[in-house]
Amino acid sequence: MSTTLPPWPYPRWIAHRGAGKLAPENTLAALRVGAAHGYRMYECDVKLSADGVPFLLHDATLQRTSDGQGVAGELTWAALSQLDAGRWHSRAYAGEPLPTLQAIARHCLHNRHLLNIEIKPTPGTERHTGEVVAREAARLWADSTVPPLLTSFQPEALEGARSSAPQLPRGLLLDTLPSGWLQKAQALGCVAVVCNHALWDAETVAQTHGAGLRCLCYTVNDEWAAQRLLTLGVDGIITDRVDLFSPA
Repeated sequence: MSTTLPPWPYPRWIAHRGAGKLAPENTLAALRVGAAHGYRMYECDVKLSADGVPFLLHDATLQRTSDGQGVAGELTWAALSQLDAGRWHSRAYAGEPLPTLQAIARHCLHNRHLLNIEIKPTPGTERHTGEVVAREAARLWADSTVPPLLTSFQPEALEGARSSAPQLPRGLLLDTLPSGWLQKAQALGCVAVVCNHALWDAETVAQTHGAGLRCLCYTVNDEWAAQRLLTLGVDGIITDRVDLFSPA
């Protein structure tokens, strides 16, 4: 029996961390580079400062993508806002700051672009981070027709997001498919499952669509992989190669 999927307002192609490797990840500069390549939806990582400000950063620690040191979530936003998050990538981006979720929202809403917010908690703060990020996202996008898609590898973060902003769409991120993976996504009230692209095949796509959920995948950087996924009928492809794949 075929299942009619609910409407899906997001484009199929999503720029990973803003622009893949072409700009410093999780910055406003990256979103601008992604836009210059025709993308209108971006994936980004959001965590909390020590004083509860949602901001963009992938790692738990600062040293890979900024001139800071230590656990990012242990610093106040006043301290984090002074860091250089661009110089590590290239001299052209020296001085690029870490952005708040509010700054990213302002940019996306002004340009009518869409966002996939991966909730990336500092270890030990999973549920609280989900609650705060979702609450802030609901406030920032309150007047928007299309809300951000909230995703996380951490079920506790998605539970927190559901408790504070149940109206926002959620997706469960998976790097493997453990027993009961689809049932877990359903129990969390998710609208999507977001997998390592190698995990999708005809059976798993059919199972997910049959349950009324959408299929998204990361991080697709090769043409053969993209063609396989398009043939399977996945709903979203997150890529670093914004210079290779045209979202059109």
